[in-house]
Amino acid sequence: MSKTAYITGGSKGIGLGIAKAMLEEGMKVAITGRNSDALKSAVQELNKIGKGEILAIESDVRNFESEKNAIEQVLEKWETLDVVIANAGVGKFAPIEEMSLEDWNSVIDINLTGVFHTVKAAIPAIKESKGYIMTIASLAGTNFFQKGSAYNASKFGLVGFTQAIMMDLRKYGIKVTTIMPGSVATYFNGHIPSEEDSWKIQPEDIGQMVVDLLKMNPRTLPSKVEVRPSVPPSK
Repeated sequence: MSKTAYITGGSKGIGLGIAKAMLEEGMKVAITGRNSDALKSAVQELNKIGKGEILAIESDVRNFESEKNAIEQVLEKWETLDVVIANAGVGKFAPIEEMSLEDWNSVIDINLTGVFHTVKAAIPAIKESKGYIMTIASLAGTNFFQKGSAYNASKFGLVGFTQAIMMDLRKYGIKVTTIMPGSVATYFNGHIPSEEDSWKIQPEDIGQMVVDLLKMNPRTLPSKVEVRPSVPPSK
């Protein structure tokens, strides 16, 4: 697949799983993150695939100029950008009376405003390529729960944002999808994946889904995709 992709939060978890799937298809893939050591470790792992091309860029989605600069680096190296995966996200969970301003702002700034920054920075290049934008939301974007005020707000907002820009951009030949996973075996919120997570969606499963979406006939657009574990454990 001769395409160039940009993935935020690509050094681990879902972002890394998507990067692996894309490289297996022979794509050119840029991953971003805020931690240079994590990016270096991810590149070492991704280089073992032996296919495609990989570029690591330090960028903070909370800063529009940082995202703009990252997109420019991709274009300088590969001249085109076909796919944007807005994946970077965090979770802070507490009852509303205990939710700090710092945690609220962190979740909204990364999960929602950060996606706006990524998409906004990429629009000119994506218009040029008639490319594909995917956001990684969550089933928490339709299902609310206790202690989830910040996370629910960010993901409900992200689902709405993505569906609205889908309608803005499809007249340019740009496809837009939001993927809404349930439980995924990742490092999210300090979790360490283990064998006990075998029932969960695996990052490579999301990677396969992204590749499948890219291969779908251009006339068809799954604009919102919910995905959950087939058989959750008994409580």
